Amino acid sequence: MFDLSGELAVVTGARRGIGLAIAAALAEAGADIIGISAHLEPAGSEVERRVRATGREFEGMRVDFGDRAAVLACAGELACRSRPPSIVINNAGTIERAPAVEHSLDLWDRVVNVNLSAQFAFTQTLARPMLERGRGKIVFLASLLSFQGGINVPGYTAAKSGIAGLTRALANEWAAHGVNVNAIAPGYIATDNTRALRDDPARASAISDRIPAGRWGEPADLGGTAVFLASPASDYVSGAVIPVDGGWLGR
Repeated sequence: MFDLSGELAVVTGARRGIGLAIAAALAEAGADIIGISAHLEPAGSEVERRVRATGREFEGMRVDFGDRAAVLACAGELACRSRPPSIVINNAGTIERAPAVEHSLDLWDRVVNVNLSAQFAFTQTLARPMLERGRGKIVFLASLLSFQGGINVPGYTAAKSGIAGLTRALANEWAAHGVNVNAIAPGYIATDNTRALRDDPARASAISDRIPAGRWGEPADLGGTAVFLASPASDYVSGAVIPVDGGWLGR
């Protein structure tokens, strides 16, 4: 049920952190990987090494999700291939921290574009061949802030709340056509995006004290849920936003 042999997965934001961990997990389950990132090395990247170590194929592409034309060009080229992706993991993203009253509109526009608008544009294009074939798996990376308000991240919260809604909207339209759309909502994961929180003793302690699991998550903690949502095991799961948060939302 969890075998991905013969599948081709595209993972955005694959150079490091959660994207790297998910790409490696999908490869271990049998999928070939197309890794996309704004700063992905042409050859010899960590994600390439991890994927090839499993015996699976890897292709890297450098695409800035802040550049809509580049996003559409990449998605269009992948969708027209003789072997288009059967799995899409939408992990690319960015975050900007500033109190709402000081959060510039330029920061707002960039965060919402990268984390929401570009995700829709990329997915819309790659979904077309999936819908024609009658099968496919699409997984968005949502956030705890798809459910909560957060502090000093109004653009990020708005975008990730939008991702939860977009997941449900696409699932409503595409589930009957064999394309499953779901999302993972990571908790507090030790990545570059959360370094500012971990470097703040007061915030780091307050967060750690609330997590029932007693620790921050690691990127690898997302791998199993990603494999589940990309595999036949989740064929009757559609429109779900699954927290992987050490129990944070249940506290």
